[in-house]
Amino acid sequence: MPSAHRVLILPGWQNSGPAHWQSRWQALHDFVRVEQADWDWPLRGDWMVCLENAVRSDPRPTSLVAHSLGCQLVAAWAAHSQHKATITGALLVAPPDTARDDMPPQLASWRHIVRQRLPFKALVAYSNDDPFCAPDRAREMAADWGASTLPMGAAGHINADTGLGDWPDGLDLIRQLQATSA
Repeated sequence: MPSAHRVLILPGWQNSGPAHWQSRWQALHDFVRVEQADWDWPLRGDWMVCLENAVRSDPRPTSLVAHSLGCQLVAAWAAHSQHKATITGALLVAPPDTARDDMPPQLASWRHIVRQRLPFKALVAYSNDDPFCAPDRAREMAADWGASTLPMGAAGHINADTGLGDWPDGLDLIRQLQATSA
């Protein structure tokens, strides 16, 4: 029997490998990964369509769990979708600063950061030493999105290299988002 609430996993550029906390959560829980047609050359519009289709495919209340470029996807999608009503909250982990001059050419369609306030509760978890985003930029994006923040200290890009394993504290954050939106 399906849960009354679902969780969509939104990996970033190049997807999340098997040791990444997102993949571990998918394997351990009934979470659904939003698959993208091209993980290596991500086109913003294509990724938004995939998220839109995933949201529209199930009317249950839904939490979004985004990592890296997945955070930018949530912001871009929420600014355009007419189907946001089922979203109860978003955990946005390690948003990249895609406006930086040193971003790879594969991310050109993501250069403009959507800064519109999100229409649902959100939490941005960021690191003090993320190689893809300075802490002040992560806090700026969170403020623009109307999201609260969780500084995680020196945690790199908060991915498999960080050593979070199953990241039970992250699961608690999702549960808190779900409880406050109920």
